[in-house]
Amino acid sequence: MKEKITEKIKEFIKIIESFDNIVGFTGAGISTESGIPDYRSKGGIWDKFRPVFIDEFLSSEEKRKIYWERKIELWNSMINSKPGKTHLFFKNLHDRKKLKGLITQNIDGLHEKSGLNTDVIVNLHGTNLKTRCFSCGNINLSEEIFKDLDLSKGTPRCSECGGIIKPDTISFGQSLKEEDLKRASVLSENCDLMITAGTSLVVQPAASFPIMAKRKGALLVIITISKTPLDVYADMVFHIKLGEFWDIFDKNHDHVSNA
Repeated sequence: MKEKITEKIKEFIKIIESFDNIVGFTGAGISTESGIPDYRSKGGIWDKFRPVFIDEFLSSEEKRKIYWERKIELWNSMINSKPGKTHLFFKNLHDRKKLKGLITQNIDGLHEKSGLNTDVIVNLHGTNLKTRCFSCGNINLSEEIFKDLDLSKGTPRCSECGGIIKPDTISFGQSLKEEDLKRASVLSENCDLMITAGTSLVVQPAASFPIMAKRKGALLVIITISKTPLDVYADMVFHIKLGEFWDIFDKNHDHVSNA
């Protein structure tokens, strides 16, 4: 079985070397290997607690406090985490001028932390790295908020106008930003190869982009531990832990690419 997977990964390496118009698509699985919890999976935070919807957040100080308590937990795990091999893989593709864009469902900022140019990243669900004011639109770095955050004094307010602020992520009940959806569509419709990693490809509308790429003629590669609804459309599917996948990839990359 391992020999079969190794040969398949060698073929994947050859495919990468053949394309210079690649788009990445990533999900929570690439960040769990960096120590960040997968909040949607069984046992995750949304399995233990009911999420705070955006209308509740805006109308209730009590709900805002619950929201920020959970964000503090996530921030503490996020700020100490380091990019994993999948993050570094896409960074390397960009350095080699092969990666044209990276669409991610993750909000942890690890793609940015890897050194990947922020101009090529589409954060579909927003980012925890910044906060935004609902009143004046003022944006601040989240680290400035979290370093002195004391919820006993109330939830954070905008330093410019005193309005309600929150991390610039998409909360339950919020629509994805139109400009991000448009950028993701353009990337998907114009790439030659889309590589999805660490995502179950079930969350919509995010999961529509790999299908969009495939319908426009791109090759589709899926790397994730479990089956996905899009497996039947993919040109290559790897159901394997990402750590194991990249170990095999690294052992064979130089040999195959230089052959």
